[in-house]
Amino acid sequence: MKHAAALVSMATGVPAYVFHQMQILEAARAILGSLYPQFETLSTLFANTGIQRRYGVKPIEWYYEPRGWPERTQAFLEGAEALFVDVAHKAIERADLSAADIDTVVTVCSTGIATPTLEARVAGKLGFRPDVSRVPVFGLGCAGGVAGLSIASRLAQARPGTDVLLVVLELCTLAVRHDELTKANIVAASLFGDGAAAVVLRAGDGGATCIEATGEHLWPNTLNIMGWRVDPEGFGVIFQRTIPDFVAKHMKPGVTAVLSGMGLSIEDIDGFICHPGGTKVIIAIERAFSLDQGTLNNERKVIADYGNMSAATVLFVLERARARGLPPRSLMTSLGPGFTASCVTLRHVAS
Repeated sequence: MKHAAALVSMATGVPAYVFHQMQILEAARAILGSLYPQFETLSTLFANTGIQRRYGVKPIEWYYEPRGWPERTQAFLEGAEALFVDVAHKAIERADLSAADIDTVVTVCSTGIATPTLEARVAGKLGFRPDVSRVPVFGLGCAGGVAGLSIASRLAQARPGTDVLLVVLELCTLAVRHDELTKANIVAASLFGDGAAAVVLRAGDGGATCIEATGEHLWPNTLNIMGWRVDPEGFGVIFQRTIPDFVAKHMKPGVTAVLSGMGLSIEDIDGFICHPGGTKVIIAIERAFSLDQGTLNNERKVIADYGNMSAATVLFVLERARARGLPPRSLMTSLGPGFTASCVTLRHVAS
C-alpha cells in the first residue's frame, strides 16, 4: 500500500442550536397536528428513532414559519459557510498544515444549492491558494460520506504527496416543510439534523490508517426509494417505508459483490463503520450481516447524539471508532439515493 491514501486528520462539527427530540415533536405537532389527521398516529416515530437530540443552523422558532427557496437558500449559505470554515480549519490544523498547503478540496453536500460553490465562497476566509483544485459533489444524499471519502482518496492517490481536503456538510433541517402532509415528511422531521465533517488525506508517505479499496453497488429500478423532489417551495423528501426491509434483504449481496471486486470477502472484515439512517436501519444492517450485539454501538451513539445528518453522519461514526481504536481492516458503508451502497475498506496499523 505504498501509494494508498492515508487519513492524516479529521474533525466534525455541528451548528450552535441544539434541539431535544421531544422539543421537535412538539414543534411538529404545532405545525402539522391540526392539518394532518394521521399525525398523532405517526408521532410515535419520534420516540422510536433512538435520537435524543439534534442540531440546527437556525433557532427552533425559525422553523415554525413557512419558508420558500430564497429564505432557505440564504439560511443554507450562511450556515454552510460557517460550518465549512469550522470543520475545515480544525482538520487542517490537526494535520499540522495551513489552508495554503491544501492542493485539492472535495465538497460533498446534497441539502442546498450554491453557485459559486461552498469551497469558493470560503476560500478567502480559510486561505486556500488560487490554484487549489475544487471538486464539488451534489446528489449522493446519505451515501455521500463514504462516496466522498472514496473520491478524495483516489484524487490523493493519483498525485502522491499532495494534500486533499474532504468536507462533507449537510443542513437537513432547512428542508422542513409545512405543506407536505405525508408520512415521508413526518419521518424526515423525526430523523434529520445538521452537521459537517472534514478529513485530510495524503498518499505516498505512509500513515496509520489508509484507504485500501473503494467500490459502489447500484441496484436497478430503485430510483423511488430515496431522494429529493424539487418544487417551488424547496426540496421535498422521497422516502419509502421499505428501506429497512430492502437493507435486510439486499445489502449483504450488494456489499459482497463490491468486496469481491476488491478481492475480499465478508470474512476478511474485522469491523464495521456504517451510516446509521435510523434505529430500524441499524437493526436491518445487523440482521443482514449477522452482527453480534454491540457491534454497531458507535452508530447508535451517534444517531442518539446528533440524529441523521445525511452524508456527514458516517464520518462522525468513523471519528468515534478511531478514538476507540480501529481493527486491522474496517468496512465503511453508507446507503443513499440511486439506490446505492458506497463502500470503503480501511487498513489500520496500530502504533
